Amino acid sequence: MYAIIVLLVFAFLVYKHGYRLSQNVSVVPRRFGDRLAKLWEIAHHGMRENRFLRAEKALLTILKIDEKNAAAYNRLGILYAKQREYRDAIDCFEIASSIEPSASSLHNLGLIYYETENYQKAATAFEQAIKLEDNLAARHIAYAKVQEKLGNDKLMLQHLEKAAELEPNAETYTLLAESYASLGMIEEAATVRKKLNKRSLPASKSNKILRPRRVVI
Repeated sequence: MYAIIVLLVFAFLVYKHGYRLSQNVSVVPRRFGDRLAKLWEIAHHGMRENRFLRAEKALLTILKIDEKNAAAYNRLGILYAKQREYRDAIDCFEIASSIEPSASSLHNLGLIYYETENYQKAATAFEQAIKLEDNLAARHIAYAKVQEKLGNDKLMLQHLEKAAELEPNAETYTLLAESYASLGMIEEAATVRKKLNKRSLPASKSNKILRPRRVVI
C-alpha cells in the first residue's frame, strides 16, 4: 500500500513538473523573440546614428543567441565596411553567404573585394548576385566596372546596356555613352546621348566612374 502511495505521489510530481515545463516553454519563445527584436532595434538605431560600437555589440549578441543568423552577419559586415575594416567585413559577408546565399550579401561582398582591388573575386561575387537577382541596374553597373578593370570590354558593355535597359535614366545612359566613346564606338555613343536628350534628362558633366557606387544593397 505504501509503495502504491509513493508511486502515485511520484507520478503527480512528474506530471506537475511537466506541466510547469510546458508553460515555461510557451513563454520562452515569446521572450526570446522580444529580446531579438529589441537587439535589432538597437543595432538599427546605432548604425543610423553612427554609434558603431553600440550597433556592433547588439549584432554580436544576436549572433550569440542565433549563430546562424545570416541577416546579422550581413548587417555586421556593412557596419565594418562603413569603418573601412574590410577584412572583417569580408569575413561577415562570406559567412552570411555560406549560411543563406542572397543577392545582397554577395553584392556587398563584391563591393568590398572591389574596394580592396581583388577584382577577380569581386567579379565572382557580383556574378553570383546577378544570378540570384538580375533586375537591379546597380548590380549590372558594379559587375561592368569590375569587367572594365579586368579588361573584358565586351562583358562590360553587355552589362551597362542591361543596366540602361532596366533603369533608363541619366546615370545609366551617361555611363553607357562614356564607355562607347572610350572604345571608339562614336555612333553608338551618339545614339545613347540622343536618348538622353529626348527624355529631357540632365546629362551631367562627363565623369567616368572609377568604382561601383558605395551603396550597400
